[in-house]
Formats: sequence, structure tokens, C-alpha cells
Amino acid sequence: MAVGLGPLPTLHPVPGFELGIASAGIKRVSRKDVVVMRCAEGSSIAGVTTTNAFCAAPVLITRERLGGAVRYLLTNTGNANAGTGAEGLANARRSCAALAALTGVAEEAILPFSTGVIGEPLPVEKIEAALPAALADLKEDNWALAAEGIMTTDTLPKGASRRFQHEGVTVTVTGISKGAGMIRPNMATMLGYIATDAKVAQPVLQDLVRDAANKSFNRITIDGDTSTNDCCMLIATGQAALPEVTEKSGALYEQLKQAVFEVFMEVAQAIVRDGEGATKFVTVQVNGGANHQECLDVAYAVAHSPLIKTALFASDPNWGRILAAVGYAGVPNLDVSLIDVFLGEVCIAHQGGRAASYTEEQGAAVMAQEEITIRIELGRGECRETIWTTDLSHEYVRINAEYRS
Repeated sequence: MAVGLGPLPTLHPVPGFELGIASAGIKRVSRKDVVVMRCAEGSSIAGVTTTNAFCAAPVLITRERLGGAVRYLLTNTGNANAGTGAEGLANARRSCAALAALTGVAEEAILPFSTGVIGEPLPVEKIEAALPAALADLKEDNWALAAEGIMTTDTLPKGASRRFQHEGVTVTVTGISKGAGMIRPNMATMLGYIATDAKVAQPVLQDLVRDAANKSFNRITIDGDTSTNDCCMLIATGQAALPEVTEKSGALYEQLKQAVFEVFMEVAQAIVRDGEGATKFVTVQVNGGANHQECLDVAYAVAHSPLIKTALFASDPNWGRILAAVGYAGVPNLDVSLIDVFLGEVCIAHQGGRAASYTEEQGAAVMAQEEITIRIELGRGECRETIWTTDLSHEYVRINAEYRS
């Protein structure tokens, strides 16, 4: 039921970054559910992780090791290793130790990632058994298979790639993501891996991943639930024959930033398009806020309202529900007489009431579309924010009711 999401685009290999996929049989015997990624020696890596206080064991370990000399990333699906206490931490470390023993690197050079059911012990023996096959499969052109290997309730793999030229040298940025439910990243079940062959100093890379995530992964929501396992990593292998980017300025940095932002945005929006049970891809724009936070508060109030989301599924232009959500978003001293609301280009509410030109047929025509924009003009200032969300369908309920069966 993915909305406007087709086959993967061409995912260009990133020199110095290899991916290997194997089957551990964590939930299903034939499922590819373990992915190992290898970074060239000297790579820099940065990342953002979930703000959920009940974060998973692998998230805690990844946070400890970020900024160090990372060589491998180890991902398993089918089990989140969250809500598993001391045993979960021990199992995550054990999986890293097994990979370290096979590759000859320090255990601290491995970052673990998990996604799947919360609260169940990690079947670490199955992961250990699958590692040799994943290592034997390591290739720079394995992005598409890795995108499938990290999926859980996703219906399609997600990826994006960009290339640009700087001083005659080609620079590549390629990334994949997974996620379809329990999605409201606050960084923030969602995983993202983006790699480039540019050489970037780790502090600059950390700022870049944070800024890119804030404008992409932190602007999507499907159900308002922040996962225990969300992680997004940005790796710079340094294999391109160009000087190291050490400052957030200059032509190379600006080109790289644009490419990274485009890949982040594409793989983040792909998560929304593949939202569990989604039949609509919805853009919520809030303009004219006094500050960015109140714009986000209004946007998320609209995006998280079950009444609005079910109206979207029914293609019902019940615009009163939108006004109600704007009103309870918590914006201080909100003057509703200044507010205009649009469905697409159709003005449905003007100065806080039904627009004189609005007809139900106009609203119904917009709501029947697969891709819908809800635009809210607050009339309070110059700030604006945009987020992306989905409708709420019968299928979403079915998927999550049957998730552990």
C-alpha cells in the first residue's frame, strides 16, 4: 500500500563502504535478517539516536562508541533487544565480540543495531552463526540487498543516492532506511545508514548528521510513537581524492551538505510513504508562526489527531477537526481570527471560520488524492515548518494487532 514509492533507484556504491547480508532465522528461516557493514580504515562516523528513555541495549552501546575508530556496523532485524535489561546489554556486547573475533578488530570498533519486537531476549547464537556468511558477502554494491535486509513491517526497501563533481572528482552519497510503524523520530522502529566517500572531520560530520536529521527524520510521523531503537548514522570513508572537510563552509562542504540533505529527505519521506496501512502521503505546512516550536506544535497536533487521520483515510473533508487540533496545540495567546487553513490550494477556513468561497465538493476533490497538503497560516510571525505524515487505516490496526503473531 506504499504511496508513491516504487522500485529502488540506482544506489551508487560508496568507495570504502561494504555491505554483507545473511539469514540468521531470527523470526523466519528464509529471511535475510543480519546485515554487516564495513568502513574503510580511517573512516569517520557520526550519528543521532532515539530520545526514548527506554532505549534499546544496542543504542546504549552505539552511543558509547560513536566518535571512536569504528570499522563495522552490525544490524539484526526481528528482535529489538529493548526492554531486556542487563541480559540485553550482555547479548549486544556478545554479538559485537563475535564479530570482532572474526575480523580481528577491537570490540569497540563495532556498532550494534537491532529492530523488531520489544521485550524478547536477543537470540545471539543465531546472529553469531550468521556472521561468517555476512562477512563473505561484503560488497560495495550490496546497498539494495542491505535495504531489504533491514526491513521489518516495511513493504518495500528504501534508498537514495546522489553524486556530484568537485574539482573533477566524483563524490558519492548513498543511503538506506527502514521503518513503517512506531515512527516519530526524536533525534529518532527507524534505522538509517548514509555513507559518502568524502573525507570529513568527525565534529563537522556530527553537526551535518544532526542538521540533516532535524530537517528530515525529525519531521516525519506515522503514529506519534518514538521507537526505543531509532538510529541514523552518517559515515565518511575519505576515499575521494579531495581535501578533508574541516569547516562548515566552502564549496565542497556546501555541495556535500546539499547531497546529504537530499538523501536524508528522500529516505525519510520513503518511511512515511510506506507507513503501516498508509493510503495517503500528507504534508502539513504551518506558516506565520512567532517561533519554530509553535509551528511544530501545530503541525504535530494536526498530524497526530486520530480524527484527522481517519478523515484522511475516508477522504472526508471534515475541516472542523483541523481547526480543533490547531486550537489545542498549546500556542499561547492564539488569535484564531488571523488563521487561514488550506487543503491543497483550496481555502477551507478564513480568519478562523469557514471560507465564503469554500464548497464541500472542492474539499472532497482534494481529499480523494493520494498526496495531500494541509497548509495552516497562523498570521503571528515569519517562522514556518513542514512535516510529513499518513492517514490511519484499518490496515494499520490489523498490522499492529498481529505484529507478534
